[in-house]
Amino acid sequence: MKEASGELNMTLITIIALAAIAGLFTVWLLPRIQKSINNRWDTIEKN
Repeated sequence: MKEASGELNMTLITIIALAAIAGLFTVWLLPRIQKSINNRWDTIEKN
């Protein structure tokens, strides 16, 4: 029983870590990527 509890704890830690990484990507990186793409697109349209 103790071993199964340890595996459950590691699974929860992994899920929480993945959710945190996904949250950081969504909040911090995604807007920067979209802004960069939009700027490049506008530059291409002007030429």
